[in-house]
Amino acid sequence: LHDALPIYAQRIMDAKLAGAKLAVCDVRLSNTASMADYWLATWPGTEALLLLAMAHVLLKERLYDAAFLEQWVNWRDYLREFAPDGPMTFTRFVEELERHYARATPEAAAAECGVAAETIVAVAHEIGRAGSAFATHVWRNAASGNEGGWQVARCLELLCVLVGAVNARGGTNLNTSDKFVAAPFLKPGPQTVWSELLYPLEWPLAHHELSFLLPHLLADGRGKIDTYFTRVYNPVWTNPDGMTWIEVLSDEAKVERHACLTPVWSETAWFSDYVLPMGHASERHDLMSQETHAARWIGFRQPVLRVALERRGQTFDLTWQAHEAAGLGQVWEEDEFWIELSWRIDPDGALGVRKYFESPYRAGEKLRIEELYRWIFENSVPGLPEAAARERLSPLEYMRKYGAFLVEDQVYRTHEQALSAKDLDGATVDPVSHVVQKGGQAIGVEIDGRRHIGFPTPSRKLEFFSGTLKAWKWPEQAVPNYIRSHVHWSNLDRAKGEMVLLPTFRLPTLIHTRSGNAKWLYEISHTNPLWMHPTDAERTGVATGDLLKVATRIGHFVDRVWVTEAVRPGVIACSHHLGRWRLHEDAGGERWSTSLVDLTQPEPGKWRMRQVHGPRPFASDDPDSERVWWEDGGVHQNLTFPVQPDPVSGQHCWHQKVTVSRPGPDDRYGDVFVDTNRSFEVYREWLGLARPAPGPGNLRRPLWLPRAFKPDASAYRLDGA
Repeated sequence: LHDALPIYAQRIMDAKLAGAKLAVCDVRLSNTASMADYWLATWPGTEALLLLAMAHVLLKERLYDAAFLEQWVNWRDYLREFAPDGPMTFTRFVEELERHYARATPEAAAAECGVAAETIVAVAHEIGRAGSAFATHVWRNAASGNEGGWQVARCLELLCVLVGAVNARGGTNLNTSDKFVAAPFLKPGPQTVWSELLYPLEWPLAHHELSFLLPHLLADGRGKIDTYFTRVYNPVWTNPDGMTWIEVLSDEAKVERHACLTPVWSETAWFSDYVLPMGHASERHDLMSQETHAARWIGFRQPVLRVALERRGQTFDLTWQAHEAAGLGQVWEEDEFWIELSWRIDPDGALGVRKYFESPYRAGEKLRIEELYRWIFENSVPGLPEAAARERLSPLEYMRKYGAFLVEDQVYRTHEQALSAKDLDGATVDPVSHVVQKGGQAIGVEIDGRRHIGFPTPSRKLEFFSGTLKAWKWPEQAVPNYIRSHVHWSNLDRAKGEMVLLPTFRLPTLIHTRSGNAKWLYEISHTNPLWMHPTDAERTGVATGDLLKVATRIGHFVDRVWVTEAVRPGVIACSHHLGRWRLHEDAGGERWSTSLVDLTQPEPGKWRMRQVHGPRPFASDDPDSERVWWEDGGVHQNLTFPVQPDPVSGQHCWHQKVTVSRPGPDDRYGDVFVDTNRSFEVYREWLGLARPAPGPGNLRRPLWLPRAFKPDASAYRLDGA
């Protein structure tokens, strides 16, 4: 679903050349869709029903993997919940499943989604033929574009489960199976406090922190921030409702001090107390591991300039000293910054902070960057010390030379791995669920007398029925389901110019240029016009290059039209990652990409932005800067988006219902208007759709759900017990 990232694109094309079929579900004719065997241009937000219709076909035509389903799906839990009066058999489960999705016919999906029924059936047949070699990828266009979009991911996974394509060769692995995280030499215990500014009670099932809501939560009187760091994060420009971010970051009663850690100047940096230059990926030490294929690997990035100078014989204690020696100023790398800051905060160790930043090799001394990674490579990466020894290198030298290490290859069927004798020591097996428990935690599942690790769920199986969703006040969503989105076509009045705005894509050449520093890419692509289907252009009376005003619930922006058949009728599309701006002629963001703007607040809560001029030639040390020929830097549409947190997942629903009209005599290209008083009202409306904690046991959030830096269990209790 949606366009493929570069790390997947090559694998997709290799698969196609080997005979694989590619289906892309996207409102736009994206790069990936242009190479697809099937382009499924659904109406935004209807993707879940399309997928359920495919499941309907797989069930009706018996194209599923019965053995996999019977072993690894929690079908008994489903029967106990939805059909308790009858035999607890797998055959009956399949019958109930067919009955449950009887209405999700290809014809019903065609009427709702706008994709032909015969195409839906054809793709379902391809999935059935692929079997366990059915691979999928879901991106934010659907999952984070719409209210209920999280069900798109569940419905897509349902197809994988039906054909047994989970952790199977050619199928789709869990991200936890293919990612390797190396442990440091000393790690602090879990925190015993809960920040409701990160995880508000209204969204107990949110996977990530609701950082995009921070200014609204502060404006709602839920607290204040003493010191706020934005780390390579530009919320004023990237997040919805950037004007509310400006208001809050400018209000010391809400944010006392704000430090912007950034490798480049940004729109957010204008409203910070400190701008701290931080090194980019090529200017710092860092570990990385991504779920690129069925393997676990670890990569080691190094600051290129420091390494180059050290190979010429220079020595440095800190990476910023290498940048300073090269005349680039005091550009810190993040690890060293946090080490230094922690020692400044806790100089004598009395606060218990400094010990985590002391050398594991020199007791009581400040940790050096090479010591941090030396210890990890020596102790936390299985097989690396042995591989290094074979080349007569230390583990650190090995990683400095090669930059990556394969920890484990051909990672498949991890759920079938047997529990070890150590795991089973003191463990018990629940007689009903067959879950293996130890210390009150599920660690595996018993199937046919064998005890496996299983999947990271409460049942240790793939949960078609989610007891968690039921227990946490969403029983109607406990199984894969279709939720009509806030931008459903029935909510639009075409006569009034209402359309759906799709903002969740990037232009191909700008796939990873959030900074605006890539001058060659900006020369190729520097505008983000409104994609509009010819039928809509004819109805609206516009042609390519004409201006249109796009009004959201909290404001409007003015942009040019590009008439194209590469988007569905009724939908306009506008790329993000463009529309960069600066407030001063000679300071701020890169002049390759930013427009000089006039930002005013004629009255409280009302903001206006007008472009003074776009990019143009300028004098610098780079002679290319005087050859800038383009005059357009795009339009900052995100400023006009209200926050729309999904009631269940909490993720922002990016798609907008907008009103499209011809601009007035005072409207100019790039104009932006925002009413932050109205944006707060919209925030309160979406807040009212949520079903807040507490859940079972007076908990703020289910204990089993993963979370980065998970708090102590005591912090989960609302009563503090």
